[in-house]
Amino acid sequence: MAKAEKTLLFTLEPHPLQQKLCDQLGLEPGQLELRRFPDGESYIRITTPVNGAHCIVLADLSRPDSKYLAHVFLFETLRELGAKSVGLVAPYLCYMRQDRRFVDGEAVTSRLFARSLSSHIDWLVTVDPHLHRYQSLDEIYRRPTKVVQGAPALAGWLQGQDNVLLVGPDAESEQWVSSIAQASGHPYVIGAKQRLGDRQVEVTLPDISRYRGWKAVIVDDVISSGRTIGECVKALKVQGADTIVCAAVHGIFAEASDTYLLGTGLKALVTTNTIPHSTNEIDVSTLLTSPIRDFLNQAEGAHR
Repeated sequence: MAKAEKTLLFTLEPHPLQQKLCDQLGLEPGQLELRRFPDGESYIRITTPVNGAHCIVLADLSRPDSKYLAHVFLFETLRELGAKSVGLVAPYLCYMRQDRRFVDGEAVTSRLFARSLSSHIDWLVTVDPHLHRYQSLDEIYRRPTKVVQGAPALAGWLQGQDNVLLVGPDAESEQWVSSIAQASGHPYVIGAKQRLGDRQVEVTLPDISRYRGWKAVIVDDVISSGRTIGECVKALKVQGADTIVCAAVHGIFAEASDTYLLGTGLKALVTTNTIPHSTNEIDVSTLLTSPIRDFLNQAEGAHR
């Protein structure tokens, strides 16, 4: 292939951030063919010249087991075809929850996945990964990483909305919810969660009678099973809340939990565009451009 001159952005499937990042960073969309053989194996062909180009892969890594191997093939083929660098923008970073061996014999998948992914990329940008027992991604990733906070995007969406009470479903959300509240200028309360099983939780809330008639906006970083949010909705209704909305950074919506949540009486369910979904209403692209540009500048400097 002839030598490429532009920075290229590849994605294996359509993503709402693709065109936005191309427009804001002056990237050229990379073209490729992806299909499955009858036996389920992946076929990938890169049709855009990449020799001498810096390449970025934008990847939706939710439900990763069916996607990851094809991304490995893409990373390595870009290198074989002469890409100067291969960076990854994974707005949602998977395999972060298993951060220790809780029971003898368990795989600590966060470390194993990080080790594997680090061997295929030069840098990583992501949004609000699940950092519980890790202080930073640098503890497990062997390549430079940058974590973007989604809170400013949610705060921007909330600004201008009157009579809004922000609700964090559990103690883990307090630091995150308080930063959004400070930026958006809204009061907030935090619930207490008791986990009764993998799919059963109980949420209690402090007295919110002073906010009667206000819109309650439950905010969280990730919605997976949706059970915590559902219990939070019930707790709000017990206290007389009528208009209840939920806004989250990452909407995984495992097992059709979006349908379940809307059935609890939510007036609206809103997410950012980190994971493609019909609820995507909040754009995080402007938060991603600066760290991506920094990594591209570093990569270009390293090749001069």
